[in-house]
Amino acid sequence: MRKPALSFLCSAIALSTATALAQNDDGSAAASAAGCGICGSFFLFFFLAIVALNIAILVWVARDAKARGLDNGVLWMLLVLFTGIVGLIVYLLARPQGNLIVCPNCGNKRMQAAVKCPSCGA
Repeated sequence: MRKPALSFLCSAIALSTATALAQNDDGSAAASAAGCGICGSFFLFFFLAIVALNIAILVWVARDAKARGLDNGVLWMLLVLFTGIVGLIVYLLARPQGNLIVCPNCGNKRMQAAVKCPSCGA
């Protein structure tokens, strides 16, 4: 997530906390705080899940680019990092198409049509 989304998340949590504390004038501030804590935990879990998914996609793009023999795998990874789903779609359309097979020498994946393995050179 970008910084505006994170600031929106923090302000939403603060607003929900203030609203919950203001609505309970009967002295159950602890219940309100517990409810806000659960809400905050959900948002934190959701944020961490999004970050983990982005990291997994970046790792996959780098490995797939290397397996397909692209020399600029890091540039594709940066494109996907900064542009998100649009960059991933561009990568999927621009990458070399073909079957990946396991290299008998090193065990890494390589293109079936490739003469040499990009990992070991065999």
